[in-house]
Amino acid sequence: MDLKTLIREVPDFPREGILFYDITTILQNPEGLKASIDQIQAKLEGIEFDYIVGPESRGFIFGVPVAYNTGKGFLPIRKAGKLPYKTKSKEYALEYGTATIEMHIDAIKPGDKVVIIDDLLATGGTSKATVELIESLGGEVVKLVYLIELDFLKGRDKLKNYDVDSIIHG
Repeated sequence: MDLKTLIREVPDFPREGILFYDITTILQNPEGLKASIDQIQAKLEGIEFDYIVGPESRGFIFGVPVAYNTGKGFLPIRKAGKLPYKTKSKEYALEYGTATIEMHIDAIKPGDKVVIIDDLLATGGTSKATVELIESLGGEVVKLVYLIELDFLKGRDKLKNYDVDSIIHG
């Protein structure tokens, strides 16, 4: 299935000049949802890992079913202040300021092998911060998989030392 045909492009969102790739049209299509999860999971064949990490919130959508299908645990990365236990945080730069992501301090043990799954690789800022947060807890990122990669934004350049894969390129 060509998932790219199911993406709705929304011009001037969230601000003028931005073309937003809306995946809700994939999620509402039963065949598209299944195909997206299956194709992401296929990128993990032959990869040894202990956990799947998904950044809030769309990383949850794709990461949890893949974790379930592969018999692995799922670890959420959340925005600051959303996790109930002690956390480790990482601040990173955005186009208009900064943001902070957090993970429970006991989520990853040294030597744990981790796969990151998310919906979109754009500039790579969130992904790089996620990698650094995982590594600060002693984890090893063995693969990153995205539903969509916006190649023209060169987010992959920030992740050049990692195994990065995407289903749809735009």
